[in-house]
Amino acid sequence: MKKRIRKSEMPQEIILLGARIHLILKEKNLKQRDVAYDADLDVENLRKYIKGKQEMKISTLIKIAKALNVKIEELFQ
Repeated sequence: MKKRIRKSEMPQEIILLGARIHLILKEKNLKQRDVAYDADLDVENLRKYIKGKQEMKISTLIKIAKALNVKIEELFQ
């Protein structure tokens, strides 16, 4: 099975959002699997978001913010 190739580059904002989520995970000493569970997500999808490899819906962003116990605005600082 061929790996899918993205038609356009991932927007820089998506990559920065993933990096910010990763930083918050480290600052709060949280495990990805625990945050994924709390956000009702598959851990592999959360990892894709963190690596900036996949875009997320706003509803997913809200779930992740709640699981991290931060306001959504903090994900964009």
